[in-house]
Amino acid sequence: MPKDFSRTSRLGEQIQREVAQMIQFEMKNPKLGMVTLNSVKVAKDLGYADIYFTVMGAKGETDAEIRANTSKILNEAAGYLRSQLARILTTRVTPQLRFHYDETLERGHHLTGLIKQARAADDARHPDEASDDAATDGDDRQD
Repeated sequence: MPKDFSRTSRLGEQIQREVAQMIQFEMKNPKLGMVTLNSVKVAKDLGYADIYFTVMGAKGETDAEIRANTSKILNEAAGYLRSQLARILTTRVTPQLRFHYDETLERGHHLTGLIKQARAADDARHPDEASDDAATDGDDRQD
């Protein structure tokens, strides 16, 4: 039976904390926006650590440009970050760092929009049922 909290997940959390601090305090790239590390997935053999990030970027750039620039900057700095991480970690092997933009938030917003759109279309087709549902939503409690 697998453990609920494996070694790789503990190591991923430590890498996430340490790399986030390094990005915030040690990287001095003005093109780098406000980066948030969402999760780190470490391979079982500790060969790679895939780091998923989101970013709030500079004004005047599109979201795609901000993502591409940030991903490029972080992947170029991966060697430096890995060497700094090797000094901190107590593991024999320090994983190679790979940075990926985390599209989970955008996907969630897109799905929420689709759900709202479907509900609006359904309410437009059946207006009398929509008003009945709205009236009974608050009255479902039984005292």
